[in-house]
Amino acid sequence: MRNKIKITIQPRYILMLCSVFCLVLIILSFKYEEQISPVKTAVGTVMTPMQKGINSVGQLVSDKIRSWKNMKKLQAENERLQQEVNELEYNNKILQKDKYELDNLRELYDLDKNYADYPKVAAHIISKDSSNWFDLFTIDKGSHDGIQKDMNVIAGAGLVGLVYEVGENYAKIRSIIDDKSNISGMFLETNETCIVEGNLNTMEEGYLPVEMIDKKSKIKEGYEIVTSRVSSKFLPGILIGKISNLSVDSTNMTMTGQLKPAVDFSSLNMVLVITELKVDLPDEAYMYDE
Repeated sequence: MRNKIKITIQPRYILMLCSVFCLVLIILSFKYEEQISPVKTAVGTVMTPMQKGINSVGQLVSDKIRSWKNMKKLQAENERLQQEVNELEYNNKILQKDKYELDNLRELYDLDKNYADYPKVAAHIISKDSSNWFDLFTIDKGSHDGIQKDMNVIAGAGLVGLVYEVGENYAKIRSIIDDKSNISGMFLETNETCIVEGNLNTMEEGYLPVEMIDKKSKIKEGYEIVTSRVSSKFLPGILIGKISNLSVDSTNMTMTGQLKPAVDFSSLNMVLVITELKVDLPDEAYMYDE
């Protein structure tokens, strides 16, 4: 068996040969330009469509790469803008909350001035029962802040209710709209008395029942009702609401009506607790007990 001869050529020699070959072709193309012109034409005829195809493919790839880069850029820009929108929405919510708090504070400040003779403690509502109304709710102040059972609570433009349970750092409030609430009221314009009843059913229609109005009284629509002096728990002179829809009741001896509360019991946030009990006031007569 004959031994195979293995010939190895180093890459640099191959490169040199290719370079020399290309150089010879360049020289021949200049020297015999006319003779190789048909060859150029033939090659051009074959290569031009290929070149166009290659250029089209290259352009398509370039456009795809450019589109991909633009898409990435747009995605990054969209994420940045979305982040800015989220921040603006968050800041807007904070501003709305601050405005709501400020409006509440202004409202309480005006209310405080209306009842300047009474000492008060401001409190936030931290929970309420499951109904749509603030008939029973809890505030974040308690005995540690001087709050006691049966203290009066006000908000909005007038009376909210009474404290019925007190802990060291909380207190529970029963509002005047609760079914268990009854208030001895007085018409501010005439000093005539009446009874305002808590009623969650009628509150769905926006009013509380008013009873025991003297049939001979000269009460008119829109008269204001305040807490009377004959109440055993409610301090006198606190606005409860305005009367409407007066009518003679079935006994033909008294009148009834409907009271629109001075407080919006669908959206309470802060209240003022008057830190003075009715029983501590001097020379008060208690003819009606809620």
